[in-house]
Amino acid sequence: MNKAELIAHLAEMAGLSKKQVEDVLEGFVSTTVKTLQAGGEITIAGFGTFSAKQRAGRTGVNPQNPTQKIQIPAVIVPKFKAGKNLKDALKESMK
Repeated sequence: MNKAELIAHLAEMAGLSKKQVEDVLEGFVSTTVKTLQAGGEITIAGFGTFSAKQRAGRTGVNPQNPTQKIQIPAVIVPKFKAGKNLKDALKESMK
């Protein structure tokens, strides 16, 4: 499902216009990005938690020259931890 399909589906479910749902979705994404940039996290009970985690720098191998070592810098990456309800729903779909 892509963004347009998600917006259309949510608009139909909630009885709202696609524009209203798009505005809410854009607000959610914007708020999530700003919160993670500030070092915070967003928890949606039953669904999961969005957070940012720092991945340590490490030594890697240059793919163009495997004998050469390169230093990969530390970076901050997004992380999502699924909540219990989401995990349970996916387990049920496998039965």
